[in-house]
Amino acid sequence: MAKYLDPKADLTFKKIFGEHPDLVISLLNALLPFSEEQKITSIEYLPAEMPPEKPLFKNTIVDVRCKAADGRQFIVEMQMEWTTAFKQRVLFNASKAYVRQLGKSYKYHLLQPVYCLSLVNDIFEPDIPDFYHYYRMVHEEHTDKVIDGLNLVFVELPKFKPQTVSEKKMQVLWLRFLTEIDENTKEVPEELLKNPEVKRAVEIVEESAYSEVEMYAYDKFWDAIRVEQAFVDEAAIRYGAGVEKGFKDANFSNARKMKELGASAEFISQVTGLSAKEIESL
Repeated sequence: MAKYLDPKADLTFKKIFGEHPDLVISLLNALLPFSEEQKITSIEYLPAEMPPEKPLFKNTIVDVRCKAADGRQFIVEMQMEWTTAFKQRVLFNASKAYVRQLGKSYKYHLLQPVYCLSLVNDIFEPDIPDFYHYYRMVHEEHTDKVIDGLNLVFVELPKFKPQTVSEKKMQVLWLRFLTEIDENTKEVPEELLKNPEVKRAVEIVEESAYSEVEMYAYDKFWDAIRVEQAFVDEAAIRYGAGVEKGFKDANFSNARKMKELGASAEFISQVTGLSAKEIESL
């Protein structure tokens, strides 16, 4: 009996969607809000140029970057642990990808849209029943008026249930693959195996396809995720007002100690991220 690995891990996610153009094309066409005319037909992979800003969460974010023949750019992310700053980080990275198209020519009319697809293995909108969230720049009153540049799609994987989606067959199949296949899978649902693209993705995550070194890296990834999740939980409990406040309080505490030791404001700012005004107030 075949054994499977979780496709959400760094190793498996990148092997599926970062090495097989047809599979990432299928995923993007299924999950992004495209009309038939907007469907992607070919892509080229781009280097992952923008690592997470916070070293703490370097393991929770897995991404694949690619560009379509017409110039549209795509960032596909698997986010394992939600933080309050994640939407801003996604917006920052998408904006950076958008601006980098310009180069030194400043021909603004050549800029192509950037789409960021963020698959989140966590619930961040508990008051909204929908698992699919699409953000773009629209006129407040006339929503048919759109500035097409940045398109952000967030998918809350824990909320997804096959019965919550109708008609979008490939969207359902890919989300079922991401949420139902893991180390505990004994038998892959027949519906997934009937689709050639999803079937190939299932074959890619068969444990027998991985070397001992790759399995070690896979296990280390999940170890790191557990450590980071434990840190987040501890910070939330200790500070009572959320993880971000916990980080901020810790930075103030460290800055105060460095200031007492005679460190320069510039050095303290580089280490803690606090502004010169915040450091002066300590």
